[in-house]
Amino acid sequence: MKEWLESLEQYAIDVILERRKGPRASFLRFILYGLSYIYRGAVNLRLYLYRNRILRERNLGCLVVSIGNLTVGGTGKTPVVEKFARALNEGGRNVAILSRGYKSVNRPLLERLRGKLAGESEINPSRLVSDGKSLLLDSKTAGDEPYMLANNLKDVVVIVDKDRVKGGLDAINKHQADTLLLDDGLQYLKLRHRLDIVLVDRYAPFGNEYLLPRGTLREPPRNLKRASYIFITKCNGESNRDLIQRIRKYNRTAEIIECTHRPLYLENIITRAHKPLEDLEGAYVGTISGIAVPESFENGLKKLGAKIEVTRRYTDHHRYTRKEIDTFIDRCLDRDLEMIVTTEKDSVRFPALERSDIPIFFLRVEIGILSNEESFAECVNRICRPRPMLEPQRFF
Repeated sequence: MKEWLESLEQYAIDVILERRKGPRASFLRFILYGLSYIYRGAVNLRLYLYRNRILRERNLGCLVVSIGNLTVGGTGKTPVVEKFARALNEGGRNVAILSRGYKSVNRPLLERLRGKLAGESEINPSRLVSDGKSLLLDSKTAGDEPYMLANNLKDVVVIVDKDRVKGGLDAINKHQADTLLLDDGLQYLKLRHRLDIVLVDRYAPFGNEYLLPRGTLREPPRNLKRASYIFITKCNGESNRDLIQRIRKYNRTAEIIECTHRPLYLENIITRAHKPLEDLEGAYVGTISGIAVPESFENGLKKLGAKIEVTRRYTDHHRYTRKEIDTFIDRCLDRDLEMIVTTEKDSVRFPALERSDIPIFFLRVEIGILSNEESFAECVNRICRPRPMLEPQRFF
């Protein structure tokens, strides 16, 4: 069933991105195009209801910063969330990250019922991934992105709950958080945002320009007007003048920050030993990934000098089985490759590995700011040291 669902998901992606040709794919795109108008109407209605206070957002009494995007996946959001959380924590804020835990697995119903009978206040409580001291859940229960954030941020609380108002209240009441970071929160209007950080992928800024389900846009590009800061991700040093001009049509005031995903080192999945990036130069490698834009990861390795001989791609957030990893290892051994490289987000979805006949590494990356770094510093300073007398209502 799992393989069939992933095959169906991949087929749908191929149809949407026009990788599938022929009359059947064209007919499906026609149907999806019609449905996208219904989706557009629903999005606009929802925004209208919140804007006119027919639906009310909740104010939890502390600063809420949303980090999100207009498109479905692939903008490199998780490293940006990590960079913000780290900077705010170092600036003296008590940070909690709120995530919906996409494709995470909830506790079994029987276990939740037992917890309720044992005195738990809720049958479906928020899942505490990290209390700021210890990692408390595995990646399956937490979700790969919250788990990765919790693993990399030792002093930051990470909570998973689809109801992020409930998760936010837990963060405030149980962990004394004074700053909430909404991971993928642009469309979460139930909780009042003070700042909206919106990410735009340099290579596909507005997806394929169509709204869901015909395309990958969650909202029309004009809704960039809600952004306080706009990060152009995956920059390579080349000019983004045309993209910036288009962004300015939708938002004339937001600060625009250009950034890149900067590779740091390779980390062995089993031993946790680090390997310098220079070792990729001329190395014959195999790559395995289950992310939204695998080409970005693979092209990054090629720029570092790696020679990719074997590639295996899965759908985004794919959870690997031992058989899948063993099969891929055997393929790489047959080609006499030097190593296997995956992404950090994929590595947390690997099963426990016992084989060591070929080393498996993930590429550790961080966000590097290429331009307008002073705006990022001003944003962090604005959060960490607000002006209490002049504008208290803007932060609390």
